[in-house]
Amino acid sequence: MDYKLGVAQALKEQIGDALPIKKIVGLLENPKSAEHGDIAFPAFALAKAFRKAPQQIATELGETVHSPIVEKIEVVGPYLNFFLNKKEVSAAVLKEILEKGPHYGDADIGGNRNVPIDMSSPNIAKPISMGHLRSTVIGNALANILTKVGFNPIKINHLGDWGTQFGKLIVGYKLWGSEEAVKKDPIVELLRLYVKFHEEAEEKPELDDEAREWFKKLEDGDQEAQQLWKWFREESLKEFNHVYERLNITFDSFNGEAFYNDKMQEVMELLEEKNVLTVNDGATIVDLEKYNLNPALIKKSDGATLYITRDLAAAIYRKRTYDFAMSLYVVGNEQSNHFKQLKAVLKEMSYDWSDNMHHIPFGLITQGGKKLSTRKGKIVLLEEVLDDAVASALEQIEEKNTDLPNKEVIADQVGIGAVVFHDLKNDRLNNFDFTIEEVVRFEGETGPYVQYTRARAMSILRKSGIAGIDTTVDYPLDDAYSWEIIKLLESYPDDVQRAYEKFEPSVIAKHAIHLAQAFNKYYANSKVLADDAQKPARLALVQSVATILKEDLRLLGVQAPDQM
Repeated sequence: MDYKLGVAQALKEQIGDALPIKKIVGLLENPKSAEHGDIAFPAFALAKAFRKAPQQIATELGETVHSPIVEKIEVVGPYLNFFLNKKEVSAAVLKEILEKGPHYGDADIGGNRNVPIDMSSPNIAKPISMGHLRSTVIGNALANILTKVGFNPIKINHLGDWGTQFGKLIVGYKLWGSEEAVKKDPIVELLRLYVKFHEEAEEKPELDDEAREWFKKLEDGDQEAQQLWKWFREESLKEFNHVYERLNITFDSFNGEAFYNDKMQEVMELLEEKNVLTVNDGATIVDLEKYNLNPALIKKSDGATLYITRDLAAAIYRKRTYDFAMSLYVVGNEQSNHFKQLKAVLKEMSYDWSDNMHHIPFGLITQGGKKLSTRKGKIVLLEEVLDDAVASALEQIEEKNTDLPNKEVIADQVGIGAVVFHDLKNDRLNNFDFTIEEVVRFEGETGPYVQYTRARAMSILRKSGIAGIDTTVDYPLDDAYSWEIIKLLESYPDDVQRAYEKFEPSVIAKHAIHLAQAFNKYYANSKVLADDAQKPARLALVQSVATILKEDLRLLGVQAPDQM
């Protein structure tokens, strides 16, 4: 049951037409302190309609508002503080979770409509670095959240598999590379060639001309250039898929930039048909002044198309193929202007569905406060970070639980989960600095802390000796420590919806942290396994916490081991 709605309905009975029910629900607050109740209503909102002081309105309502879910009402100045009936609410919440299991919090907002998510998108012939982590794990978490609220996400890895960098790579390979070296360690060797090209080109600018020539050959279908491009792409994909497998992330499409090569001409024709193109100094542009944006450069004076032309082709293709309800682009904050231009050009083409395209920006991962750069070779490989995190997790597991079976498997789940969780607990627009020591800790606001708490709940259930919890009976609880947990469990469906509405996985990560903290406080202050009349209710609470923590972690793309 939605308890805010229950309180709002009780208020509505007394205030009549002064406020619509939706407005009342929107005004209800969660007090910061438990001393001020569970739900608060500010009477200021009624002052105009009732022509009375807010304090007087609050006092009068405090005497007339009644509801079976409300234990008592305290009036503090202009506020009505509602204290909910703990036994009734806890019994109803636990019953719903025990019956629904991991489907608690599911919704049918999406009606199974399609939502393409453009995410990860590494460049061919370069390794997956820490710079790709955010787009990959934010995109994956959003896909899980969208599924939970009833959409059908389509995860698209829009590979960087085209562009002048391939001309540079071919020149580098022909000058300093060998087939043997590439076969032995493809990504490392191709990165070496890419970095070396940029170092050499600083002294010999003619190398850039040579690279442009080779890319032109590739565009024109030259056999040698095409063969090298395909080889570089295949070897890179093998490497990428190995990393994605470790992260437990799959994709529905690997259609990258090259896929749209034969779709660019139609875009140019559509732009001309819609009469939105103008020529300025030989370059073809779309004027976006009415959107307060710089002109969108569609084609350079030498006839070369740009990213935006390709993204226009991709947007039109995705609308035709998936008839999407929304289309998401999980791409760094620095590309914000590009996506504003993309939407504005589509709007100029009378494609109103562009209103349903959303750029999901995010901040940077830094090291020592500094951004990482591929071109200079200062790159932190994601796979090496995962290896370090797993090693750190294994070391701590061996200290804590020497007899734990399958230590290596669990260390893998904990180490990789720690990296993913650390990323997603941060509001996505924030930058954050990354250090393994901070990330793979079993204490504090970390993934391992949440995983360990859930494993502790599972351990309690095993020790209880019960085969399963009877879902046909009510489990009322009214102590202060369990009440903090019940409130977090009750708010979970709202948190899932908020994570979806804001495209913000950190809402789920923060819920997991707060629930884990409340449970550990409860465990420290309660004799959970004491044989008394309340034992079944306490175990029902433990089971519910274990279920929701696992679901929180699943939505984030993090595994939840039963033992740690």
